[in-house]
Amino acid sequence: MKKMIDLNHSAPKGKSALLPPFIPLLSAFIAVLPSIFGFNPAQALPLSPGDRVRLTIAEDQDLPATDRFSGIYEVDLDGTLRIPFLAPLPVVGDEFETVEQTLRQVLVQGGFFHGDRLQLSLAIVQWAPIQVSVEGATYRPGQVLTNSPPNATPNRQFFRGDPPYTITGNYPPARYLTVVLQQAGGVQPTADIENIQLHRDGNTYGIDLSGVLTGAGVEDVPLIAGDRITVPTLATPQPELMRPSQITPATVDIFVANQTAPSNNDRLEGEVAELDYGSRLSQAAVAMRCAGGTRSTNAKRRIALIRTDRLSGATEVVDQKVEALLRESTGDSDNPFLLPSDSVVCYDSRFTNIARIVDVVGDFLNPLRIIDDIFD
Repeated sequence: MKKMIDLNHSAPKGKSALLPPFIPLLSAFIAVLPSIFGFNPAQALPLSPGDRVRLTIAEDQDLPATDRFSGIYEVDLDGTLRIPFLAPLPVVGDEFETVEQTLRQVLVQGGFFHGDRLQLSLAIVQWAPIQVSVEGATYRPGQVLTNSPPNATPNRQFFRGDPPYTITGNYPPARYLTVVLQQAGGVQPTADIENIQLHRDGNTYGIDLSGVLTGAGVEDVPLIAGDRITVPTLATPQPELMRPSQITPATVDIFVANQTAPSNNDRLEGEVAELDYGSRLSQAAVAMRCAGGTRSTNAKRRIALIRTDRLSGATEVVDQKVEALLRESTGDSDNPFLLPSDSVVCYDSRFTNIARIVDVVGDFLNPLRIIDDIFD
């Protein structure tokens, strides 16, 4: 990861022997810069308010319960652990290894234990939900509450012989950047996923998530409460983002109207259809049964895509013959991708409309047909 600058630049291979002697020292300093700035990606999950940890100290097991340091503690809203006999310990944003080292140092310097005898361990009991904010090119920007606790009890006991043992911890996959972007509706096709920004404690870090789509590999970033994520917007859409992935939607919901051929597909039930994200208008035409049937009567059916700007209310319409859409489409202008909340309407051909009029007139002239349909 990098803090908006390239810290990984190095000399070409084979040139190291010619470098000045201070270069190795400079490289070592650059290597620890992320830790200096408080951001070390995905080594372990940093602590947030509400996280519960179990502190175990072997040396105090023989003491009365009121005199022990061992126990389960919850990170306070102010970001501290409050342990008896100790001052509040700031831990938010720190990983377990750091907190363990700090606790060990505080207990030894306070004279509670000898450094060479202290056996201390810290383990997670439960990861708390965290709230982060997402802005920019996602479908549902705003506040995101992630990692809501499951119904299951986080501390589970299993009995395999004697004695029972307790398994602590529950891996929190929802407290990572890619999951939060999904919960914010997924990134839009104009998102600049190579330059996503994470704002934390007054610092801004650049994150490249393009490997999610290319398969090059991505080191996902663990989040803490209060993080702010910005997804920059590009001037032109990127077609490669129009498919299901870790950071894009899995499906797209659109409003549909096709009274001539109701669908039996559960995903097209009612007035809202659910299609795979990345589907185009031509695929909606087939899924809604706007296409097919007898060519002489149905070939001139029309289909319209209505896209409404949520803020201004302005509409953009793509209206064309279904057969032309299926056989002659050349690109995004006549066969666009479907986006959330698009509306798609199928219209009858002129021949079908005339046939319906004739049918209505026939019912009027022969009321016995209506009576027969009622009691059929």
